Amino acid sequence: MRVDVLIPDAAPPRGPAAASAPANAFAQLVDAAGAILDRADRAEAAFAAHHGGLQEMVVERARADLALQVAATAAQRTAQAISTVIGMQV
Repeated sequence: MRVDVLIPDAAPPRGPAAASAPANAFAQLVDAAGAILDRADRAEAAFAAHHGGLQEMVVERARADLALQVAATAAQRTAQAISTVIGMQV
């Protein structure tokens, strides 16, 4: 996950590329988690077919579980931030 420092003295960038940057970052996070889950599935299939080791399978599954947890936490915090912004009174 990438964290950007907010600079309050500078205006945010404008244009269609700037508006889609957070969406692209979240999409990249989900794609990375999906790739890690696919790698874990391949390691499990290789172990089941007697072509891979138990240790490889366990390590890949642990990586996949962590990636899924990070993606879920990012989604939850994003939803919470959006809810806070929507609830603000102007």
